[in-house]
Amino acid sequence: MLNIDLSNKAWNNRYLKNDIAWDLGEVSPPLKVYFDQIQNKDLKILIPGGGNSYEAEYLFNKGFRNVFVVDLSETALQNIQNRIPNFPKSQLILGDFFDVNDTFDLIVEQTFFCAIHPELRQKYASKMNYLLAKKGKLVGLLFDAPLFDNRPPFGGSKKEYLTYFDNHFKIKNFELCYNSVKSRQGRELFINLMKA
Repeated sequence: MLNIDLSNKAWNNRYLKNDIAWDLGEVSPPLKVYFDQIQNKDLKILIPGGGNSYEAEYLFNKGFRNVFVVDLSETALQNIQNRIPNFPKSQLILGDFFDVNDTFDLIVEQTFFCAIHPELRQKYASKMNYLLAKKGKLVGLLFDAPLFDNRPPFGGSKKEYLTYFDNHFKIKNFELCYNSVKSRQGRELFINLMKA
């Protein structure tokens, strides 16, 4: 494994220093479009590696009350609490995604997959499948570009990613995203995967 510091302390320091270039400062447009068509506000939703999680804020403000965010950075979770004082503290989980042991109807992928070490990608796919309820979905965005190999964000390609997900999910959508933010146009895949 590459010698890269992906510890709690390292991630927290990035938030303290505002070294978070991946952070859009708003809900990602493709996810906003997806969220807007969800009718069941009772869905239990997880946003792993959520960081400042504008997605969690958007969902919460739309009436979704079962939204959970897990992140290694205490600062990132505190940022969410500061922006949304009503957000239940018990649903802001300081810890490692791989230690989560619960069941969710929907898991939202937004810059988490590219932040974990690439050697953990197969484990990620297995864990996602494990955490999803029957007919649960993993929905979100993956970078479809080389990016970096010595630090996050780690890139990749659709062909590579499918090798991780094919055995665990029914692929509903795994295509180039048509409504990415300008800086990511042509470099994002929108995924909608159902637990197999």
